[in-house]
Amino acid sequence: MYILGISAFYHDSAAALIRDGDIVAAAQEERFTRKKHDHSFPKNAIAYCLGEAGITVKDLAYVAFYDKPFIKFERLLETYLAYAPAGIRSFIMAIPLWLKKKLWMKDLIKKELGYSGTMIFPEHHESHAASAFFPSPFREAAILTMDGVGEWTTTSFGVGKDNTVTLTHEIRFPHSLGLLYSAFTYYTGFKVNSGEYKVMGLGPYGRPVYKDLILDELMDLKEDGSFKLDMKYFNYCAGLTMTNKRFDKLFGGPPRKPESKLTQRDMDLARSIQDVTEEVMLRMARHVHTVTGKDYLVLAGGVALNCVGNGRILREAPFKEIWIQPAAGDAGGALGAAFFTWYQYLGNKRDADNKNDVQRGSLIGPSYADDTIRKFLEGKNIPYRQLETGRIPETVADLIANEKVIGWLQGRMEFGPRALGARSIIGDARSPKMQEVMNLKIKFRESFRPFAPSVLEEKVSDYFEMSGKSPYMLLVAPVASSKRRAMTGDEEKLFGIMKLNVVRSAVPAITHVDYSARIQTVDKKTHGLYYDVIKKFDEKYGCPVIINTSFNVRGEPIVCSPEHAYLCFMRTNMDYLVMGNFLLEKTAQKPLDKDIDWLREYELD
Repeated sequence: MYILGISAFYHDSAAALIRDGDIVAAAQEERFTRKKHDHSFPKNAIAYCLGEAGITVKDLAYVAFYDKPFIKFERLLETYLAYAPAGIRSFIMAIPLWLKKKLWMKDLIKKELGYSGTMIFPEHHESHAASAFFPSPFREAAILTMDGVGEWTTTSFGVGKDNTVTLTHEIRFPHSLGLLYSAFTYYTGFKVNSGEYKVMGLGPYGRPVYKDLILDELMDLKEDGSFKLDMKYFNYCAGLTMTNKRFDKLFGGPPRKPESKLTQRDMDLARSIQDVTEEVMLRMARHVHTVTGKDYLVLAGGVALNCVGNGRILREAPFKEIWIQPAAGDAGGALGAAFFTWYQYLGNKRDADNKNDVQRGSLIGPSYADDTIRKFLEGKNIPYRQLETGRIPETVADLIANEKVIGWLQGRMEFGPRALGARSIIGDARSPKMQEVMNLKIKFRESFRPFAPSVLEEKVSDYFEMSGKSPYMLLVAPVASSKRRAMTGDEEKLFGIMKLNVVRSAVPAITHVDYSARIQTVDKKTHGLYYDVIKKFDEKYGCPVIINTSFNVRGEPIVCSPEHAYLCFMRTNMDYLVMGNFLLEKTAQKPLDKDIDWLREYELD
């Protein structure tokens, strides 16, 4: 039995296909259209999923959509009426689209797909909960979902057991931890629903000087993690911005203009909202444990991408283990809706062993065979060298050791926002200059942004204060004290962005200014050739850690195909590109403008 899950029309549209309860494929629409956070109907992602299974729409038993449009419309109408006439501009922009399109989701999807079968509509947070529990290793677990807003719910918790998820408690709109964080994302000059991770990365450069102000004025936070926001400071209920003039006055000025210089105030704001968010997440997790009594916790929703908060829950909350859906945001709702249909709606039996999840490293997207890659390279007269598979690990390990930056496209693409060794840019974590080089010359992004390490799973505790698995790069942990470098007196006095260029550890390129790192553990079974590269690098050069950052530049989605990878490679200062068994050296390549027709076809947005 095939079940297709769909998320669409807000941000990060995606499709996921399961067969008899097993994941066949899942992908975000942005990877095909090259429009970051593409919210349009995911026709390309759906076509890929069906093609991966070798089926057509006629073979689908069910199609599941990740939320209930009528309830979401109810929330919009009631909110606009509550704030009228203040929200008239926003109302005029939003309502026609709903009346013409979004309200008629069932008809729209059936028309787009040419589908005439049964459709299932779980609630938004049910989809999040299903995406967190059903692929997890656990037979039973507490569930915590946190995001901006679904229909009405912004946070929920409950329990997953066997083939059922039951959400028992919720916080409702407009009181939202996700929207509070997005308000500060907007206020510090970053893009809402896109730049939240920048705020998280900027936080360690600042001081929590506004934390008490946030808790005193913006938020009434209870001991159990529940809260209410003082809505007089926010504009998102009815306006076109996240914050208002009262918010500006409270924090001493207007929002930072996008792309303008970051100030110490911006860093302090980022640190303050991050500290508040961690405090809320921890209180929630502890309360959920008290109420449910479960040993395990699963997380989903956009706030569950806050890997610093996740790391604190792992270390400081009383759960034995936690598991976070790799595509924790709306994209993962497509997978959750499909699983919800298979297990909860249809009542199928679920097997779990409390050890292994069923998401297969989240490597469930498109792959490209060597024949396909060779056809592309030769068709465009691109110089390359073909390597035997057994030679790739040592060749790449040597290039990394020589401080070369390498684009890496292997196997099935990752589902979710993190590159996990299939569509990655990799480099030497030991290099003091690599963070700046990769940020400014490869990724074309802000210099303060940290890079994540990939580390051999069996050696993670040698370098980090962590002993378990973190295959999805969703946990932050401190660098081990044995690998840290002591600061000089003058270095200790540095603050703000001046902290950036201080060497802090034996792996400085992945050590953030607070001695933390966002960790991906790599194992042989899941990661194959990627594991072999790191293993060889460790054997030859004595370090089981490399830099792993997503294969894209700022403002673009992660690459999907060889064409996308080659264009990204050529438009940056990467030194080498490895696709399948093919090695491309930058110095051997011809300028891009020689072949304008195919460039137009594969132009990155």
